[in-house]
Amino acid sequence: MQEQAIVWRHAGDDIGLVPTMGALHAGHDSLITRARRENQRVVVSVFVNPKQFGPHEDFLKYPRPFDQDRARLEALGVDAIFNPPVDQIYPPAFKTRVDPGPLGEVLEGKSRPGHFGGVLTVVLKLLNLTQPKRAYFGQKDFQQVVLVRQLVRDLALPVRVVVVSTVREPDGLAMSSRNAYLDPAQRRLAPNVRQALTEAARAFTAGETEPAELERLTTDRLAVAPGVEIDYVAVVDETTLSRPQQASPGSVLAVAVKLGSIRLIDNVVLGAERL
Repeated sequence: MQEQAIVWRHAGDDIGLVPTMGALHAGHDSLITRARRENQRVVVSVFVNPKQFGPHEDFLKYPRPFDQDRARLEALGVDAIFNPPVDQIYPPAFKTRVDPGPLGEVLEGKSRPGHFGGVLTVVLKLLNLTQPKRAYFGQKDFQQVVLVRQLVRDLALPVRVVVVSTVREPDGLAMSSRNAYLDPAQRRLAPNVRQALTEAARAFTAGETEPAELERLTTDRLAVAPGVEIDYVAVVDETTLSRPQQASPGSVLAVAVKLGSIRLIDNVVLGAERL
């Protein structure tokens, strides 16, 4: 993979990388389409990264429909599918791990200790292997985006991080590979997450800027949906992930909930989305 990427770069071709864990859906398609538009070459990695799963999470059960993914990627016209086995990415002597620092210990990082160390470690390795000029990530995983940007900035990596808007189902549910785990009753409840975010975002547009009040509106809306267990609801600064004194355009309202054993995350950028 690395040798092929270097050949492309020496020929003057820009490479766009779309890192995925497979089980591809329309959200991934939007990343690939953007990468196709902006680069001469597009690489999609399909790798279920064991280092970002906790001890009680779903690594072994995570969907791996590789034949379907390959057909989808071929139809989208990607130049390479990078699907390495785990022991090539993490050989027995592998010792190095990226420390995300304080930004990796809040929100998702607080609920999933060690998660972002695993994410940044594999992202760094994928960037080195695929040599992209641009790497594409979805807004749904906004904390991941913040941390990947930190990685790129702090280690002076020659890559631009491109963020693509969240793609949603017709009822507003953010597309995610984990949605496949939802049973019919849970699937009916899941759109409440987007609805709660939307109501709070509308309140912000109408003039509400108190983080605590925006969080309360979101929490109250989620509380009326039986079976939705709230992990966190937080208004944070878009770059520091700290709680602002007052929400402002660009602040992010982030939510994580559980439906049974299924964990869903979503967010809204206040003042920046059509509601």
